[in-house]
Amino acid sequence: FEIARRELFTAVVGDALDKMGLRRQFLPPQIRALSPEMVVIGPAMTVMESDVNCEQENAEPFGRLFDALDDLKPSEVYICTGSSPTYALWGGLLSTRAITLKAAGAVVDGYLRDSREILRLKFPAFCYGTYSQDQGGRGEVVDFRTPIQLGQVRIEPGDIVFGDMDGVCVIPARAMDEAFTRAIEKARGENLVQKALKAGMSSRQAFQIYG
Repeated sequence: FEIARRELFTAVVGDALDKMGLRRQFLPPQIRALSPEMVVIGPAMTVMESDVNCEQENAEPFGRLFDALDDLKPSEVYICTGSSPTYALWGGLLSTRAITLKAAGAVVDGYLRDSREILRLKFPAFCYGTYSQDQGGRGEVVDFRTPIQLGQVRIEPGDIVFGDMDGVCVIPARAMDEAFTRAIEKARGENLVQKALKAGMSSRQAFQIYG
């Protein structure tokens, strides 16, 4: 993961996954880093959300949200889906707790709030954007550490989530070693191509030589 943070970016990892026949591993493009410099990488701690009727009496207005949050392990990424994009799924206090647990970041299929606080904390968070509407009485966590479907990607607990300013991809745990090995080789090869292009080599010739 440290090599990935230092040398890789999601595009080159996505290219490696394509070569491996894993061609549907990017989350929907509207899920973006809250701030361009944010990078997240770590095993997925999958969370399933659901809408609820805000008029109903509910002794647990957030469902199992706090159970899921407190179950985060060091280096894990909180990643959730299942709700409508009508309220925030993440916020400042959740980020504070996640930092205490040494989590790597959060990726939500929707909005977050308390963005100034999250930016101040420098906690990597990926979302549609910011929206202050609270999920209390509107949405709840119904399960966690269970397979989820986010866009075109099926995510199993422990799959690797890698996000930067260009998007978020998911690397199946079984493919992690090969995917990152291929991506590192490709990234280092692209450095050679860049030097050749700067020296005046044509793009066609560079492609013929380096592929």
